[in-house]
Amino acid sequence: MIVETIFSTLDEEGRPNFAPMGLLFNDDSILIRPYRKTQTCRNLFSTGHGVANLADDVLAYVQCGLYGIVLPHFPAATIPGSVFDGTCSWMEMSVIEEKGTAERAEFRCQVLHRGERKEFTGFCRAHYAVIEAAILATRLDLTDRKIMAEKLIHYGEIARKTGSDAEKQAFQLVHDYIRKRGKE
Repeated sequence: MIVETIFSTLDEEGRPNFAPMGLLFNDDSILIRPYRKTQTCRNLFSTGHGVANLADDVLAYVQCGLYGIVLPHFPAATIPGSVFDGTCSWMEMSVIEEKGTAERAEFRCQVLHRGERKEFTGFCRAHYAVIEAAILATRLDLTDRKIMAEKLIHYGEIARKTGSDAEKQAFQLVHDYIRKRGKE
């Protein structure tokens, strides 16, 4: 099962990086599959640690994923790492195996510590629409413009119809990101 998270890592200088990432949860480990050109991948290779933040704040997903914003955070309890301040719960993990393809690395990790701030009650339809639109925005060069425009209209209708101001703001940021890159 793939679960959407805000995954955080530290670089060699101790600077945090936050990135939306779908993690594959197995019975005994978690698989992280970042593209090799990403900061997340470089950080996992250099430090071997990361934090999976299970968060319900879609604005944070958009801010870190599309705009590179370093989210408010606090130190992890058991590893060199940062926990997103707005997370519901988190898992601090260590890499136990590395492999992958030329395009994507694969890091199998074991959870060393779990923390919780509040219960994660799930995503509403607007949350899903914003997350799907943000994922689409990260694949601008891989998606047909017409298909992208159709999907963006669909996701926008869902966000406007079922979302709160936060989801509408997050969707607007996705829309602005795509428009600035001339793909709409």
